[in-house]
Amino acid sequence: MKKLFILLSTVSLCFVSCKNENKEPMETESTIMADTTATEEPEMIEEPMDSIAMQKAWEAYMTPGEPHKRMAADEGKWNDELTFWMGPDAPPEKATATEDIKMIMGGRYQVGTTTGEMMGMPFEGRSTIAYDNATNEYISTWIDNMGTGLAVMKGKYDEASKSTTFTGSMVDPMTGKEKQMKQVYTIVDDNTRKMEMYEISEGGKETKNMEIIMKRA
Repeated sequence: MKKLFILLSTVSLCFVSCKNENKEPMETESTIMADTTATEEPEMIEEPMDSIAMQKAWEAYMTPGEPHKRMAADEGKWNDELTFWMGPDAPPEKATATEDIKMIMGGRYQVGTTTGEMMGMPFEGRSTIAYDNATNEYISTWIDNMGTGLAVMKGKYDEASKSTTFTGSMVDPMTGKEKQMKQVYTIVDDNTRKMEMYEISEGGKETKNMEIIMKRA
């Protein structure tokens, strides 16, 4: 930007010089204003960040805590019993799946692989869960072989109910628009987990469309 400004100023001065070659330059209000405008403001120098404070902040951000220990308690293989509803008035349908959950990157993230059969078709899904120390919230992602989208949800853990409530959105393939979702993940006991999924209408009505009971294998 500075070089461009200098170049334009030089061209402008050459043009004025050629035009008024035999005339005395006259100082006017406009030239005074131009001179004032052409004066560059001194550059603001940013003070360097405190390196010790920055190091402490990153250490706190990268260090696994209690939420990560809670995620690590899910490690292992699970047998899933699924109940899902294709519509509000539709009868429930059943399916089974297996799930393999691991912690990665020094216990910072949880990844899960689900395999089974859904509506007569082989099913595979992948999940990731993180706990962000900076925002104090869980972040969950989900992909599977029955779509090409990515579901992203965020939530908080409630100690009283031992459950994490996630909210987020995914694209409805029927409309091409995003739809809101809610997931409630409950620690029933050391060897049992329950996951409930809800669709949320534009009016805020919640409709349960799936429930999974997970039993440690």
